[in-house]
Amino acid sequence: MADERTQLVGWLDMQRAIIHWKCEGLSDADAHRSVLPASPLMTMAGVVSHMRWVEHCWFEVLFLGRPATGPQFDDGPEDADMMVEGVPLTRLLEEYDRQCAVSNEIVAAHSLDDVGRHPDFRAAAANLRWMLIHMVEETARHAGHMDAVRELLDGEKGYY
Repeated sequence: MADERTQLVGWLDMQRAIIHWKCEGLSDADAHRSVLPASPLMTMAGVVSHMRWVEHCWFEVLFLGRPATGPQFDDGPEDADMMVEGVPLTRLLEEYDRQCAVSNEIVAAHSLDDVGRHPDFRAAAANLRWMLIHMVEETARHAGHMDAVRELLDGEKGYY
């Protein structure tokens, strides 16, 4: 019975919580261990970092029009946002939490019909509603990746 914004943010927050849940009890060594030969950067730590930067990209850069900063915008290697060897999982999760809080503040301060403002990216033409739906999808997809990676790491299974 909640309004549209509450429902969209609620679904996104649930997927964000699953990202955290998949990391519970995981050692730093396992968080950085690759288990997918064709996707060596798809580690638990790498996915948490990627999700932090995806939040930044969609809400701060594309929606608000802030400068395109972060590893995905640098001239470095592809998937640089997942290259976090040596960064403790707790730090990555804290950074993700802070970024999600910023995203939620942005969402709360704008109409769902407002469109993004960054002039250099076509995706910025989407409205905030579309961006929220996309973030639910993106976060849920990566939570699913984390389900599989976690099971391969230590056999832990959970929400399917």
